[in-house]
Amino acid sequence: MRKNIMMSLADNVSLLRQILRIAWYVSILFFSYLMLLITLQYIPARTDVAFLRVKDNVTGLLHYRIAFFTHVYTSIIVLVCGIIQFSGYVRRRFLTVHRLSGRGYVILILLFAGPSGLIMGFYGNGGWVAQTAFCLLAILWMFFTYRGFKSALSGDLPAHRNWMYRSYALTLSAISLRLWKWVIIHFFGLHPMDAYQIVAWLGWTGNLLVAELLIYSWTYRRNKFI
Repeated sequence: MRKNIMMSLADNVSLLRQILRIAWYVSILFFSYLMLLITLQYIPARTDVAFLRVKDNVTGLLHYRIAFFTHVYTSIIVLVCGIIQFSGYVRRRFLTVHRLSGRGYVILILLFAGPSGLIMGFYGNGGWVAQTAFCLLAILWMFFTYRGFKSALSGDLPAHRNWMYRSYALTLSAISLRLWKWVIIHFFGLHPMDAYQIVAWLGWTGNLLVAELLIYSWTYRRNKFI
């Protein structure tokens, strides 16, 4: 009797995990679609639309325009590559796709999206508080991605997984920042610039905290059965 109950509980837990996994991917795909719609506003490259309408103090700078459009055009691809990277089904059945998308993910972040994000961080709205957050985000994004790639090359797959989860947690800050900004302005009525200073930090530190909790959970379970 007890054995049957334990098996039933295990089946329910497994089903719940499957449901949560599906809900996770559906939500990421949905928000990635919304990010794509935002990106399409900047094709062809213009400085009088969307976010750039409140950046007229820096859009006259050539290096800022190059950084901005580089970041926008490459980050949406990074987001999609990350979805492929963290699909267990793709890793198991299409390892070549996993590796190619991983290389694309790393190259785009280290050579394009990360450096351009760092340049943009120096000109972020919200003064030095937000600018510090954005610059630190870009630096950590590149660092985590590099460590994840280096771990893969050395064959340390647990470390590779952990570093890449940290990396993708920061990739998803493009989504979480906008969600937090909507929540804070809608429910707390803060001035947009005050809210921006908060979400500049909350948008990625919250994601990173979740990633660290997941990594700790996996490490604990693995060590428990060694």
